[in-house]
Parts: sequence; structure tokens; C-alpha cells
Amino acid sequence: MNAVSRYPEIDMFRGIAILMMILFHTVFDLSFFRVYAIDISSGLWKYFAYSTATLFLLIVGISLTISHSRAAASRSGYRLARKFLYRGTGIFFLGLLVTSGTWLYLKEGFIIFGILHLIGVSVMISPLFFRFKKYNLVWGLLFIVTGYFLASVSGPVWLLPLGIHPPDFWSVDYEPLFPWTGVVLSGMGMGEYLYPGGLRRFALPRTPAFFIQTLAWLGRHSLVVYLVHQPVIIVLLAAVFGIPLI
Repeated sequence: MNAVSRYPEIDMFRGIAILMMILFHTVFDLSFFRVYAIDISSGLWKYFAYSTATLFLLIVGISLTISHSRAAASRSGYRLARKFLYRGTGIFFLGLLVTSGTWLYLKEGFIIFGILHLIGVSVMISPLFFRFKKYNLVWGLLFIVTGYFLASVSGPVWLLPLGIHPPDFWSVDYEPLFPWTGVVLSGMGMGEYLYPGGLRRFALPRTPAFFIQTLAWLGRHSLVVYLVHQPVIIVLLAAVFGIPLI
């Protein structure tokens, strides 16, 4: 969506998710580099990470519904599906760049199928699900429940995107299609309730303009922020705590 047609509340909530992500990754880095002993694999921080990813992916799904409704007014069939195939491919390619960067820096635990890979594939397959409209909430639930069962299944590394992996696998960022595409699909279902035909069906409460504009700016630039925030955090931690950069 261009700047004129964007809904500020969507950018605002995406901006909130970005701030939550920056906070969690700062805590993660403090633990990873052994600056502080923080347990991020259970308790508060584990569920904070889940909440952050869930909020962000719900917004992805809602945005897909709005984008599809608007695009369908001027194209159909393959031309319409191609829009999302190309967009998803571009996001997935950025995920591959993240894979390359984390492999060079981390070696062990590098990102093979993280959130950008997930979003890229979810966007690419979204044309298969637009027809279900509000019933994507049901599809979302099925994906989530399937992911719950697949979490206990071990398998070869090439099944990583589905949520099946070797017992000794670990990664600093891993969001498989099951269950996480279910959150995107749930967002698509919610989008049909909240923005039928791409139009907002509710009134916004009064909120300070500066508050909305600041968060919305982060939301509009979320992809750039995602790509640069970790290097910035690591450099700042190196300057403050003297952790090695390599």
C-alpha cells in the first residue's frame, strides 16, 4: 500500500511489534554474549517472543487481505496471484541473505528458516487461501494444531520448513510453516471481518497524533529496521560491554 492508502492503525501495531522485537533481541544478545544470565528459553521472555511473532504475523495476514481486495479491483487470475508470488519471492530472498549473514557470523545456530523465510512463503501461497475469506480462521487453527503435533516429530533437515527437524537442531530464529503460517491465515480471516473489501469497518479512538505517527513510521519501515537492528544492537553492546564482534 502507498502512503496515501495505508491505514495508520496497521502501521502503528506493526511499529509496536518492531519495538517488542528490538527489546527481545537486545535481551537475547545480552544472554547470548554472556553479559547477563537471562533465561530466554522459558518463562516471561519465551512468551514475550511468541507474542511478538504472533502480533507481527497477524498484521501480515490482515495486510494481505487488504492488499488483495484492492488489487482484485484491477486484475484477476494469474495476474493477481503473480503480484503475491513476486512479493513473497522478494521477501524470501531477503531471508536467504539473512541465512548467509548469520552463517558467516555464527556458524552454529545460524538462521535456516526464520521469520522472513516464513513470511515470504506465506505470501507466495496466500492466493490459494484468499477464496476462503473469513474461514481462513479455521485454516489457521488447523495449521496451528498441526504444528503442535509436528513439534514432537523428528526428521531430516530438509523438512525444516514444515516444523520437522533433527533432534539436535537449533537456530537463533526458527519459524516453520506449521504452526506459524496458521497465524498469518488467522490474520487473513480477521482482515475479512475488520476490513471487508479492503475498507475499514470501525472507527478509530482518539489517540495523540505524535504517538501514532512515531509508531506508524516504524511500521512503514519495518523491513529495513528488521534487517539492520541486530548489527546495530551488537555494535552498541560491543561498545558498552566490550564484547568481541568476531
